[in-house]
Amino acid sequence: MTVSSSTPASAPSAAGDSVASLPELVIDPSVFAPSAVSPETRAVNAGIVKALGAVPDRWVFPMALLRKLRLDGKGPFPLAPESPYASVEEIDGPHGPVALRIYTPPEPAKGVYLHIHGGGWCLGSARENDGLNHRLVERTGFAVVSVDYRLAPEAPWPAAPDDCEAAALWLVREGKARFGTEHFVIGGESAGANLSVATLLRLRDRHGLSPFRAANLNAGCYDLGLTPSARNWGDEPLVLNTRDINVFVGHYLREGGEVATPDISPLHGDLRGLPPALFTIGTRDALLDDTLFMAPRWLAAGNRAEIAVYPGGCHVFIGFPGSLADKALARIVAFLAAS
Repeated sequence: MTVSSSTPASAPSAAGDSVASLPELVIDPSVFAPSAVSPETRAVNAGIVKALGAVPDRWVFPMALLRKLRLDGKGPFPLAPESPYASVEEIDGPHGPVALRIYTPPEPAKGVYLHIHGGGWCLGSARENDGLNHRLVERTGFAVVSVDYRLAPEAPWPAAPDDCEAAALWLVREGKARFGTEHFVIGGESAGANLSVATLLRLRDRHGLSPFRAANLNAGCYDLGLTPSARNWGDEPLVLNTRDINVFVGHYLREGGEVATPDISPLHGDLRGLPPALFTIGTRDALLDDTLFMAPRWLAAGNRAEIAVYPGGCHVFIGFPGSLADKALARIVAFLAAS
């Protein structure tokens, strides 16, 4: 794993004086070595590639069918049983009702985690994240509010960030009365991490709000123009490959939108005034560069950041069983608990 520091360092100037420098982000290069990948992680990855490689071209099927298969437990990620903590309610959004899957802890909530699921802006649902969100409730004592935002291609950009913005504003208005706390954090996986940052920027720029104490950003896609790791990944079906990313982006932006717009590609945005963030990524993720580029930009904007890079971890590896996922989840829990 990597080590990160968000404490300003001092460096001698040419005149011999000490001058403040930007926080230093230290990444141990050994985590990228093939030898750093455990046999268990290799086996998990091999199983994923074998399973997905045996499936016909999934993009010949309608998106609605792919969504149903995921909800039937036939997607790439294991489907956990429904959480007994979960209930569903709807709030008003700019395009109609927005469903929220709310996980309520048995004891008074210590905080509220606004969760935004992944799936390339086209797939996925709050229900499919019951396993991870149930564990977060149990290990942090937080309530979780997971947003079932509208999906492309039926509802392309800006529908998804519009719905996420509405959910965040609902939490700001209702959170204290509903959960007994204003200790709010935000986060998500893949497209959900993208939407989490877009939501932070919208609340800051449109509403003058900074209600979240921390951001948990897992395997995010922060540049829809494709970073080098995404562009050069190729066809290997280790959860996500280059073609998948291009298909997702094409559906999400099918009605237009400039790729470099921060609402679409937050890597290009003004990141000042955002909360401390934990960036989690595996070295066998097509979106590796997105995190390696975004974490330093977060720091350079004057925000605290931690980065955790896991040897051999595939795209959103925390969704698969194994000790690597257990370690990452423990780091996430500790980060949220300390927020």
